[in-house]
Amino acid sequence: MQKRFAVAFTGPSNSGKTTLIEKVARTLISDYKIAIVKNDPKDKAVFDVEGKDSWKFFQTGAEVVVTSPTRTTYFSHRHKRIEEIIRMVEDFDYLLVEGLKTLPLPRIAIFRNEIDESYFPYSEAIAVDDSVDVVDYDIPEEIDILDLNDTSQIIEWIKKHAKAV
Repeated sequence: MQKRFAVAFTGPSNSGKTTLIEKVARTLISDYKIAIVKNDPKDKAVFDVEGKDSWKFFQTGAEVVVTSPTRTTYFSHRHKRIEEIIRMVEDFDYLLVEGLKTLPLPRIAIFRNEIDESYFPYSEAIAVDDSVDVVDYDIPEEIDILDLNDTSQIIEWIKKHAKAV
């Protein structure tokens, strides 16, 4: 069976999670099969509406799954037979998960403007832009600091740290 890897992204609302996942997926999709799972804990996602997260993710060319307390929605670019639907999320090289911070996956926390230190126990790395001065925070030394705007650096971190699943 092929090696499959997963990594998660977390952070406050409007921190840039969707944008980062979209950039990573667009870059990786040329060489790998990519699947994205987005958690919708408040069950408020609007589907297939231009500009919404699920639409943006689907535009990357990836297979997309959105989960919420009452449903799981799967957006595919390919026709699926029932056998494929049963195994649907097994066909990927990299799985990018937005949210679900209790899943035991390597996790990048994304911050702009300020860092919420309550994310540290759930994070192996943080990605920040120049709106954050990391010296203002007591970041545990085991947490890697990544440049939110350097997609290639983030992908290298993912390739090194993603968990085989």
